[in-house]
Amino acid sequence: MKTKMKALVYEGPRSMSIREQPLPVLGENEVLVQVAKAGICGSELSGYLGHNSLRKPPLVMGHEFSGTVVQVGARVQGFRGGERVTVNPLISCGLCTDCLTGKQQLCGSRQLIGAHRPGAFAEYVAVPAGSVHCLPEGVTFAEGALTEPLACALHVCRLLQLTPEVRLLITGAGPIGLFILTAAQAYGLNTIVVTDINSERLDAVKALGGVGVSALAPDGVRPGSFDAAVDAVGIQATRLQCVRALKPGGRLVFTGLHEAGAVLPINEMIRNEIQTAGAFAYSPRDFELSLKWIGEGKASLLPWTVTEKLEEGAACFEKLLDNPGPIAKILLHMEDL
Repeated sequence: MKTKMKALVYEGPRSMSIREQPLPVLGENEVLVQVAKAGICGSELSGYLGHNSLRKPPLVMGHEFSGTVVQVGARVQGFRGGERVTVNPLISCGLCTDCLTGKQQLCGSRQLIGAHRPGAFAEYVAVPAGSVHCLPEGVTFAEGALTEPLACALHVCRLLQLTPEVRLLITGAGPIGLFILTAAQAYGLNTIVVTDINSERLDAVKALGGVGVSALAPDGVRPGSFDAAVDAVGIQATRLQCVRALKPGGRLVFTGLHEAGAVLPINEMIRNEIQTAGAFAYSPRDFELSLKWIGEGKASLLPWTVTEKLEEGAACFEKLLDNPGPIAKILLHMEDL
């Protein structure tokens, strides 16, 4: 087996280059995965701009991925070379109260592949064996790489406690917003409005069966007309819009992380008993359900997903920041497997 590999290395704000690096050193409880597809996440876009404290150069990013097992550590059982897999990139201690109660995403010692340790924008990545999940038969590598963002959406829906009669507002038609739309539909919701400034992504909303409304239309969302709302953007305007859109007793989940703070009408929220929650990542239960749903064909963004060579990674980051058009997700690959 070769000893070197190519990797897309983040070297500073708006600076990424293909570099040759040593193959990862495999721990006894780890699995070496040859990467097939790796998606670019919105959090990585902020890291690329130098706005994310978790992502410090030099770094190989990439936490939404799929691939093939090529080697296993000395103490690993249950996996063999050639198996097609995806990976839960959130690594927790497994011992704290949060981990033991199914909330591993809140573990104080958690680490993220592609932030705290080298990620999947490379030919190979070493991952803990406990994070590896075999792809169901018929699930493609592209679909497998979408397991992680769909898990984020399922976590939001679980926090909202959705039932079919709920009228839902989603601000932001990026990958998470679109996946929340498809997940909410699987919960039986019929009235789902999604706002965005990108008209081509609103076309995707309509194609998926939602109601697309321009965020630039001042009267696009009527105040007090929704039972639940999700802010998948994370700026002052969208957070406030979600609050204003809710009926008394409405439920609101904040999942966008674009801005660190916001000014909200707290007294009004108290008087209207607006229930709010933050949604960070997902639990292992959400990840497993996501992979199951993908296997059952319940959620897909493939019509709005494109695949580019890893060598084009820096240009892909720039495209997503500048003018993504109808593209919801870009997957990077070294070669078609």
